[in-house]
Amino acid sequence: MLRCSDGGYYVGSTTDLAARLHQHQEGLGARHTRHRRPVELVWFEEHDRIDDAFAREKQVQNWSRRKREALIRQAYDELPDLAESRYRTERREAETARAALRDASRE
Repeated sequence: MLRCSDGGYYVGSTTDLAARLHQHQEGLGARHTRHRRPVELVWFEEHDRIDDAFAREKQVQNWSRRKREALIRQAYDELPDLAESRYRTERREAETARAALRDASRE
């Protein structure tokens, strides 16, 4: 996982990490990183099988920023709590906001 100069993250997979990082730094990597240089390698893991690496890439790509940052910090105990879907989180926050509005209108 790369941290881009704008603070965003890029998740990808490769068979040659050093070469791929160099490509990203030179603007020859993914379109996402091309205009967000320099990039910094903040996390990686190795897999014996390419299909396992690709599946993990897709998994992490779908994670929230907070969950990716927990992974970077190696705060593995936080990952289950951050697994809640964005939809459920947004719905809960909306319900909390509606309840606060109801309470405020009663005062």
